[in-house]
Amino acid sequence: MSDQTKYVLQESEMPTQWYNIQNDFATPLPPVIHPGTGQPIGPADLAPLFPMELIMQEASVGPYATSYVDIPEEVQEAYKLWRPTPLIRARRLEKALGTPAHIYFKYEGVSPSGSHKPNTAVPQAYYNKKEGTKRITTETGAGQWGSALAFACQLYDIECKVYMVAISYRQKPYRRFLMETYGAQVVSSPSPDNPIGQKFLAQDPEHTGSLGLAISEAVADAAPREDTKYSLGSVLNHVLMHQTIIGQEALKQMEMAGEYPDIVVGCAGGGSNFAGIALPFVREKMKSGKNTRIIAAEPTAAPSLTKGVYTYDFGDTGQIIPLVKMYTLGSSFIPAPIHAGGLRYHGMAPIVCKLYDEGLIEAVAVGQNAVFESNVLFAREEGILPAPEPGHAIRVVIQEAMKAKEEGVKKTILFNLCGHGHFDLAGYDAYMRGQLQDFEYPREEVEKAISMLPKVEMAS
Repeated sequence: MSDQTKYVLQESEMPTQWYNIQNDFATPLPPVIHPGTGQPIGPADLAPLFPMELIMQEASVGPYATSYVDIPEEVQEAYKLWRPTPLIRARRLEKALGTPAHIYFKYEGVSPSGSHKPNTAVPQAYYNKKEGTKRITTETGAGQWGSALAFACQLYDIECKVYMVAISYRQKPYRRFLMETYGAQVVSSPSPDNPIGQKFLAQDPEHTGSLGLAISEAVADAAPREDTKYSLGSVLNHVLMHQTIIGQEALKQMEMAGEYPDIVVGCAGGGSNFAGIALPFVREKMKSGKNTRIIAAEPTAAPSLTKGVYTYDFGDTGQIIPLVKMYTLGSSFIPAPIHAGGLRYHGMAPIVCKLYDEGLIEAVAVGQNAVFESNVLFAREEGILPAPEPGHAIRVVIQEAMKAKEEGVKKTILFNLCGHGHFDLAGYDAYMRGQLQDFEYPREEVEKAISMLPKVEMAS
């Protein structure tokens, strides 16, 4: 038996539709609220930021009010640059742990930019191109999203400007270099390029930034310009829908392996990676009665599900975009400078929050030293260096595999390895030298931030 078993779909077997879980909810998502009027927003409110087809996907209306949405042929052709991605059984890791569990991972690090993010970057750039967009702004944490959108914009000849969270801009220069190689303009956030960034730089010239703040800057850049739209790499409904190609492929590949997962794990910051692997399996729970445990793994430094409050909040620190109901630490939250930059967000995707509130998924928070310990073990056994973000999932997978060992039961565990860690070596260096700090967001800080949340009449 080989040390590693891969399950590879043929190009012709790649899914031709995305899964839209909104259509399968018994009750709809809570409405998105306009911060000025306090009323639900309509398509016209979002038109300055997004092309209309993405707005309809977001609201699950018109031709998109269906459980499965056709992937445009042009997007399918672009996907074939790296899809379908492999499903791999981690036999060497199983052996190292001495566990009876069977561990499988879906490896999204084979994409051009090295993560799962192009799954939504390509269709977002495609729909923008169709509507005549000349320029797109966005934010990025660790740089996976920024590099994916830079790649996608290059495919469709669209100018791209990326506001990169300052701490990641400093920690991960090679991701910036990759974005610039694809043709994007990259600035550190907070930046001197607009009043929002200027305000925070005036308060602290060495500000480490946050995803919420970078979102504010990117939106403020895009909204007034007719040639510019804004693009988001996580949180929003259409983003999560695009990512479900991961889980749909995994369903086919688990069938090839002759197993079905007892546990599905994904890391969670904004929710796109987790949702990509999880939502098709959530559908099997809702529609077919499967009892799979589905676990979101988040950092102790930004524990929105495990310590946050389910209520309405701004999605950005500058408080200029609509209010959504989500588990939140408060939009004033500025996270500790952990190396998992893609998970440093104060909230969580509304779809993921609804599933958590209804008990269809679980959540676990883990510290970054434990994450890097698990990543080093995984790299030494499986040969793939994981990014810090999916290391949170690996940590939980190892915990569950060891529980299976203690209980003497065979479990089948699936997780999403959403990207490689080749540009995260500074974090590995800090871990190896014993210089990596653990951060746990204090309960009193949560309560302080929550006390500053906006009051929304419709929140109930």
